[in-house]
Formats: sequence, C-alpha cells, structure tokens
Amino acid sequence: MDSTRPASSNHTKGEVTILSLSEAEIRNCIDLHKLLDALAEGFKALADGRIVIPARPQLDIPDAGYSLAMPAWMAGMHLTVKLVNVFEGNVARGIPSHLATIHLFDPETGMPVCIMDGTYITAVRTSGSAVLSVRELARRDARVATVVGAGVQASQHLNLLPLVRDFAEIRVFSKNFADAQALASRHPGVTAVADIEAAVRSSDVVCLATHSYVPAISADWVQPGTHVSSVGVAPPGGELPIDLIARGSLFVEAREAFAPTPVGCCELANIDPESGTDLGAMLLGRRPGRTSDRQITIYKAMGVAMEDMVAADLAYREARRRGAGQSISL
Repeated sequence: MDSTRPASSNHTKGEVTILSLSEAEIRNCIDLHKLLDALAEGFKALADGRIVIPARPQLDIPDAGYSLAMPAWMAGMHLTVKLVNVFEGNVARGIPSHLATIHLFDPETGMPVCIMDGTYITAVRTSGSAVLSVRELARRDARVATVVGAGVQASQHLNLLPLVRDFAEIRVFSKNFADAQALASRHPGVTAVADIEAAVRSSDVVCLATHSYVPAISADWVQPGTHVSSVGVAPPGGELPIDLIARGSLFVEAREAFAPTPVGCCELANIDPESGTDLGAMLLGRRPGRTSDRQITIYKAMGVAMEDMVAADLAYREARRRGAGQSISL
C-alpha cells in the first residue's frame, strides 16, 4: 500500500465555482452561422464514431409528460448532459412544452463546470440541423421556402433559412391563420399564407415544424426537385407523409432514427434503415447527397445529444470569451 497517498475517506470535494448561463445569455452567445458549421462538424464526427452517445433513459409522468437525460462526449469537449422535460400541457399555461438544462463536466475529473439553460439550445439546434439539411441538400437555385407551423421551431427556422440560400420568398403556414400572421410579422420579409397546398406545390423547400399527429402535407403536393425537412415529434403518427419517403431520398441524423419511439421517429417505423443516409456520411462524401435537380430529398430529425453538445460548447466558449454569465458555488 502507498502510504504517501491520502486515504479516500479523507477526500472532500470542497466548494466548486461553476458558470451559470441564462436563456438570454445563451441567445447572445450563439452565432447562428457558427452553429450551422459546428453541427456539420458534429455530424461528421458522429458518422466517424468519434462521439459517445449512450442510450437516453426516459422517466414518464402519467397524464403529464416525460423527462429525458441526454448525455454525449467527444475528445476536446466537456462531458455534456442535457435534462429535458416534455410536458405538452405547458402550452395552455403559456410556457414552452420543452424545458431543459444542460450540464457540462470536466472530462478528466468529472467536476461540474457549467450549468446553462437548454430550452433555447434545444430549439435552435433542432431547427439548425434541419436548415443544415437545406444548406446541403436543397437545389442551389432554390428560391421559395415554406415553413409549416407557427411555434418555437417554426420561428427558429425563419431565423436560419436566410443564412443558407438567397430566398426570394419565405412563407409560413399555420392551421390558425392568425398565428401565421403573428409569426410572419416578427420576421421581416416573411409572408403568411392560407392555402397550404398551393404553397407546397410552388415551393423549392418545405420545412415541417408542427406537433401534428397526422401528415401535415400531402405527398402529392411535393414537386420534383423539392427538399422537405421534418422536425415535429408526435407519436404514434407524425407530420411527415410516409408515402413521400418512397418518392425521394431519405436523410437522417443517425441509424437510431429507425429505432422505436421515443428514440426513433414514428414515421420511420417499419422502414428499412438501409433506405436512409446519415447526414454525416453524406457530409464526409461517403454517401451521395442530391444527385439531380428533379430529385426529392427528405430530412427527418429526431434529435441527438451531439447537437446539444456542440451548441452548448459554442455558448460556453463564447460566454467565457465575453465574461458573460454568473459564477455560483456548489
């Protein structure tokens, strides 16, 4: 026995100072251009097997909602764990249905480093992955985009879409036209539309961002050459028309997209995983992306912890650079 080594019973953690970042501080610290690039690099690392993402446990609260723990790590990053609570009844209370915090830990000691709001990150990384798919898969000459939905995800799509194409027109549709009008009024140059079929038929890009339990559009409306993305999660149905998948090329975040819910996408149940391409494999040049101007490309998201990790890393590094946030002791 090494008599010079302190006995473990003598070890105490002591007071630890960590950084705390609010939702407003996170918003100020995430550059959306940098986020898209960081997500692209994250998808490449995911496809390369350089990111550790354990299975996420789910805690169900009967008749209320559920809680998920989403851990991830790769070399050069902090250990990252997001805790996200999904309570659909919150909408009627005037608060988001998805509430989250993200926790960063030192990968050498496991000591806590930062706790930050994860609600904004959850929204922006999800829409960010979808708009990254637009950047990589939509036709170069895409000029018209339609966002279906008028919630948090739709709003983030409207912030991000102008960064990836020079759209002549961006539209937003909601079942409640007043909601679409209200959202469009907060985004200069965006138009609210009432006829979803006409909007989809004349769009080069269609972004689904709803909480619909049934397909939000008809596959027949989607014209050759269109890129369609879908981020909505509403088991057991879902917003993406399943018959559209047979007409186009499917892209996903990872193979887990084909697993049963809540890990995978309900729209992809019973679909051969080999029919889809991981976004990272496409970005690495291992699998083809768009191969013709008449090809329909489809991106279906289910959310992976890698996205939280890279977004949180961006926010943390920028907060440290700016001296933002509050120091708290544990």
